Parts: sequence; structure tokens; C-alpha cells
Amino acid sequence: MANRNDLKRAREGDRQLTGAKLRRANLSGENLRKADLSSADLRNANLEEADLSGADLRGADLSFANLKDADLFDADLRDADLFFADLSDADLSFANLKDADLSNAELRFVNLEYADLCFADLSGADLRGADLSNADLRGADLKVTFLAEANFTNSNLKGATISQSPILYGVPNYTGATMPSGKKYKAK
Repeated sequence: MANRNDLKRAREGDRQLTGAKLRRANLSGENLRKADLSSADLRNANLEEADLSGADLRGADLSFANLKDADLFDADLRDADLFFADLSDADLSFANLKDADLSNAELRFVNLEYADLCFADLSGADLRGADLSNADLRGADLKVTFLAEANFTNSNLKGATISQSPILYGVPNYTGATMPSGKKYKAK
């Protein structure tokens, strides 16, 4: 459960929340713009439609969190745990997700344009309809992911491991992408 003092501080606009204990907290729609939530415990937290743009979430535990429609533009999520988190329709453009654990995350229709996903674990994630254009996915793990209609235009997938689940509808768009082999994608 959330620490009452940490929850009160978050709701009152305190931006210095390093290591805060906010497990299962309801922060839906809250303005946490540029907050320092590094190493915070946000497991099972409700952050739907929260403004976390520019927030520092390095090493934060967001496993099983609800981040639907959240604004994470330019957020720092390096080494964050987003295991089974729901980020559908969230804006993670320009976010730093290097070495983040996004395994089994719900990422349908998420905006990951220009995001840094180097060495991120996206295994088992649902990326259907996601926009990963111009994203850096070097060395990322995309094993058994749902990629139908995902947009990888001009993204860098060099060294990434890709094995998608059966395509239920639509195919991913790799136009101009650098593929795992290091070669540019050429449409057939």
C-alpha cells in the first residue's frame, strides 16, 4: 500500500519523490510533470491520464501499473520495471527507456516516436498499432511480441531479437528501418 505521507506529497505537487512508496496509489489525472520519482515503488498504481512528461522514473517499479493515456513525453525511464504495465494510448515520444523491462506490457497504439529503447525487454508485449517511428531499438528483445500494424518507419533495430506472434491483422511497417542485421529494410 501507498505511504500516506508520500501520497499526500504527490497530490500536493511535491516534485521530489525519490524512492516514494506509492504502491496501489490512485494518481489518475495527477500533474507529476518533471517529478523525480526515481526508484519509486509504483506497483499496481493508477496513473491513467497522469502528466508525467519530463519525469525522472529511473529504476522505478511500475509493474502492473495503469498508465493508459498517460503523458510520458521526454520521461526518463531507464532501468524502469514496466512488467505487465498498461500503457495503451500513452505518449512516450522522446522517452528514454534504455534497459527498461516492458515484458508483457500492453502497448497498443502507444506513441514511441524517437524513443530510446536500446536493450529494452519487450518480450511478450502487445505493440499492435504502436508508433515506433525513428525509435532506437538497438539490442532490444522483441521475442513473441504482437507487432500487427506497428510502425517502425526509420527506426533502428540493429542487433534486436525479433520473433513476432502470429499476425492477426495487418503487418508491421519497416519502411526505411535498419533491421537486426544492420541492413536497411527494402520492400519486396
